[in-house]
Amino acid sequence: MKAAILQMSSGIDPLANARTMTDGIAAAAGEGAAMLYTPEMSGLLDRDRKRGAANIVDEADDRVLAAVRDAAAKHGLWVHLGSLALRGGADGRFVNRGFVIDGAGEIRARYDKIHLFDVDLPTGERWRESDAYAPGARAVTVATPLGVLGLAICYDLRFPDLFRALTDAGATLLAVPAAFTRPTGAAHWHVLLRARAIEAGVHLIAAAQTGEHADGRATYGHSLAVDPWGEVLLDMGEAAGLGFAEIDAAQVAEVRGRVPAIDHRRAIPAVESLT
Repeated sequence: MKAAILQMSSGIDPLANARTMTDGIAAAAGEGAAMLYTPEMSGLLDRDRKRGAANIVDEADDRVLAAVRDAAAKHGLWVHLGSLALRGGADGRFVNRGFVIDGAGEIRARYDKIHLFDVDLPTGERWRESDAYAPGARAVTVATPLGVLGLAICYDLRFPDLFRALTDAGATLLAVPAAFTRPTGAAHWHVLLRARAIEAGVHLIAAAQTGEHADGRATYGHSLAVDPWGEVLLDMGEAAGLGFAEIDAAQVAEVRGRVPAIDHRRAIPAVESLT
């Protein structure tokens, strides 16, 4: 089945970003895709937190989410909306929340990003996601036309325990929407995504932000689709737009038959620390 990936350069205007997604949904449906994937923070990418806060609302009031749900229903297309910034964190902070929306426009799953990006890069970039966002508290899988999908967001990629939990729960496909910085993307994006696919013999789709954004940041792009053997089926480079990859669900069983690592997993005993 065909998966569509929308690589975006989201900006500070949520309605403009919504139009990009609804146009992408129409185009993906026209090309016969079964499901469309969008990046992290598809609806708003704004590092000016005071300005951005004016555009962050509760889920029930979010016009981007409503527009995507309407478009999904209009075109009969499943959508993984990589994430939106929303109000609703338990401690008053925002949440970074992804959605799986079916072809009737209904929300089938929600996932709040668990691991938050608090880093100081050698380039001088400093990011403190936890200042504004509360972490999620649960891992999520959901049945989709392309298989059982395990949900993650961006920085989650660096924590293999999450992906082990998702694949132990039956995921045959992983989604990692992202807004990777250029330094970390150039160093780690491809190798980490391929590793996560190889470890459990699953397909992986990573829709990414790309280019120079209205808030002054720059993101890496290179949205990827990776097969269970770790082969890159699609690398979208740096241009925004729509790409497609064929997802062969039967390949999961075939690869796991060759290297049944997922069946060989064992609980790790306590570490013996010797001095």
